Amino acid sequence: HFSDLRLHTVTALCSRLSLSPLSCRRALSGSLSRDLSVTLPPPRLSEKSLVSHALVSRSQSQLSRLSQLNSPVSHSLVCRLSISLLSTLSAPVSLPICLHGMVGLSLGEKNFIQGGIAQDLRSDGRKRLTYRPVSVETGVIPQANGSARVRMGATDVISSVKAELGKPSSLQPDKGKVSIYVDCSPTAAPMFEGRGGDELSTDLSVALQCCLLGGKSGAGAGIDLSSLIVVEGKMCWGLYIDCLVVSSDGNLLDALGAAIKAALSNTGIPRVLVAAGASGDEQPEVDISDEEFLQFDTSDVPVIVTLTKVGRHYIVDATSEEESQMSSAVSISVNRKGHICGLTKRGGAGLDPSIVLDMISVAKHVSEQLMNKLDSEIAAAEAVEDDS
Repeated sequence: HFSDLRLHTVTALCSRLSLSPLSCRRALSGSLSRDLSVTLPPPRLSEKSLVSHALVSRSQSQLSRLSQLNSPVSHSLVCRLSISLLSTLSAPVSLPICLHGMVGLSLGEKNFIQGGIAQDLRSDGRKRLTYRPVSVETGVIPQANGSARVRMGATDVISSVKAELGKPSSLQPDKGKVSIYVDCSPTAAPMFEGRGGDELSTDLSVALQCCLLGGKSGAGAGIDLSSLIVVEGKMCWGLYIDCLVVSSDGNLLDALGAAIKAALSNTGIPRVLVAAGASGDEQPEVDISDEEFLQFDTSDVPVIVTLTKVGRHYIVDATSEEESQMSSAVSISVNRKGHICGLTKRGGAGLDPSIVLDMISVAKHVSEQLMNKLDSEIAAAEAVEDDS
């Protein structure tokens, strides 16, 4: 009966996930998880396929281990796991907006999280508008022009800045260039294994550019692109900002924004001397100093505050468990002057304009606390780096 049950289980799983008969036969030989990563369409998966993939990846290893134990107890456990998995795959699936928010919680845990937020006492003891402990370490990558590592609770990210000379865009001859790229380490979370983090990496990169670089025209940019010009229309600095998610426990966008701000404050751009005599379209000759560096001005670089709506309330610095219960989230970048540099929303639930305005007001207030905390941590980290 055990062999028949396993055959029925794997066949049903392959049917639910639209796998080919060949994949089904391979799955019977114990290679289900490997075939899933090959057979499922890589660019975009449906919500149900994503959840099913995660469930199968987690449960298949348990089925394999239990199948090696030839005892009535192990057979009983396989039966219960198989029935539970099949019933879950047959039920309607609701996928949280971010892949990193996909956390399996029991009904009691969900009620505990939602009830605590409603009473302004979250599961880790914080209030709704309180951040987790923030720590900053600068100069973590010697080969970069600037780098920093930021931890918010269990969320751990690294950002590095590389400066290179190039030619400005013909549409913006008086401005330099900044590019932001995010990569999610496969070890940061179980769902990042394989190609699981690719879509999230793209979404985070786009959101960071929206929050920090403003629109396509550069209006509202939190980073002063005009300060990167060497010779207008001919030469400028291009900053390539690479971010790595080392560990994910929610609120990735805020942590990445803080890491970028810390890395930029740690960035030294070589002094460039331009030789006279270049005319027309000729590229001017330059002398790049190896000893003199200009510190990048980060006084107007904003911080990102994400307000996550859970039930009727919204919170800052949500953990992955709290994000799994959210209906929507609004990320707002605010600079030291209280100016809004960018705003992005995620989540399927709509928000009344009055709620969005209230969120912006709250974000301005919270950003002051985060900015002051971040500045003090950056100063302390740079002092440690200078001493070493």
